[in-house]
Amino acid sequence: MIALASDHGAYALKEKIKAHLMEKGLQVEDFGTYSPESCDYTDFVALAARAVADGRCQRGIILCTTGVGASISANKIRGVRCALCTDSFMAEMTRRHNDTNMLALGAGITGDLLSLHIVDTWLGTAFEGGRHQRRVDKIMGLEEA
Repeated sequence: MIALASDHGAYALKEKIKAHLMEKGLQVEDFGTYSPESCDYTDFVALAARAVADGRCQRGIILCTTGVGASISANKIRGVRCALCTDSFMAEMTRRHNDTNMLALGAGITGDLLSLHIVDTWLGTAFEGGRHQRRVDKIMGLEEA
């Protein structure tokens, strides 16, 4: 299950990503927003991030106009490792080396086609483990500090 959330500025792209994922046969849980009316991304991102953190959803994709606020918000939830990606290389590396469980996108930064390619790359890339696991463990240990 993939959690999705956005604000009004990224609503249209969220809907395109949702359709894209469903066409691929993936299950999606949409945490909102459900219209292009002005809203606060934190309200919806927090719901999606909590669903990932508690294991209800395996991964999450969150969006706002830049992706910055959404990623900051998601990373405030214990257990979330969210990366803002603006290209496919970032998406690949954040999965391979950081085992990210959430992806943030900026609807005003990346176009629709690039965003879909980033999503596909991120979902299709496995964590390498090995030496990177030690680093992920250290990142997660920062939540205890």
